[in-house]
Amino acid sequence: MTEIHLYGKLRRYAPDATLTNDNVIRLDPQPGETLQALLKRLQIPVEEIYSIFFNARLLAARSKMATWIGYRQAGPNPFDWDLTLPVAAEDRIGLFGRDMAALVI
Repeated sequence: MTEIHLYGKLRRYAPDATLTNDNVIRLDPQPGETLQALLKRLQIPVEEIYSIFFNARLLAARSKMATWIGYRQAGPNPFDWDLTLPVAAEDRIGLFGRDMAALVI
């Protein structure tokens, strides 16, 4: 089962969003589903996301500081926002909203 952890204002997309809840969406991805398609299915606009971590590696970021910090990266360029990678059942995804920028840079 894929886990999507939501941070900041993105928590409102969790089915049981509260301050005390873990704000995690757990679901099985559809066969061949990409991260882009998964976000669309969950109705989470990419424009509201500041950074994405995919299996504890930085996949996408809006801040140029991301490369200076030394995060392990999921792809060659976290600034191109290519979200066409396939999602598997064991994947863990962290989505940080634009209001959480200071925590990830």
